[in-house]
Amino acid sequence: MKAVIFDMDGVIIDSEPIHFDVDLQTISELGGDISKEDLEKYVGTTNEYMYTDIKNKFNISKSLEEIIHYKVELTKKKIIELDLEPIEGIRELLKELKNKNINTAIASSSPRDFIELVVSKFKLENYIEYIISGEEVKHGKPDPDIYIETAKKLRVSPQECIVIEDSRNGVLAAKAAGMKCIGFQNVNSGNQDLSNADVIVHSITEVNF
Repeated sequence: MKAVIFDMDGVIIDSEPIHFDVDLQTISELGGDISKEDLEKYVGTTNEYMYTDIKNKFNISKSLEEIIHYKVELTKKKIIELDLEPIEGIRELLKELKNKNINTAIASSSPRDFIELVVSKFKLENYIEYIISGEEVKHGKPDPDIYIETAKKLRVSPQECIVIEDSRNGVLAAKAAGMKCIGFQNVNSGNQDLSNADVIVHSITEVNF
């Protein structure tokens, strides 16, 4: 194993509840009616994928770009304002990987500027070697594109990577890329089927290399 690749939302930061709240607010303001349970199937996917589906479902007239911009800016505002810390065990795990000279990256469906905001807020710059956003690949999770591209950037083979994911879509993407996957059963990420993961943990503190 030469690299550990982290999903961000629900793994680095417990942000899925924030995303659920912002999405519910955004969709309601656009005239749609959706439940948190309905949103759970989108966890791990890109904003483009999710809001294309929702825009069509509720026949929303606003452009996809307008909707996503509103959602992302509102989410960033909440992240800045809230007194947040990384998920328990993340700082220690990143330090351990750095001490062992194991490559690290974040591969998240969130926009790049949102990922960078989180990394900066938690001062993780020295522990993350590479960041890739779902906006930067052709197909988002559950397709494997983002993980294949991350392995290329880290100059390792997919078989030499371990992914940490909290969503069904993320686990499917990691496995489709030919990588080992640790499924983190984060209760705040909703009802996620992680059964395709190689190992399932209920706390990041259970992960060690």
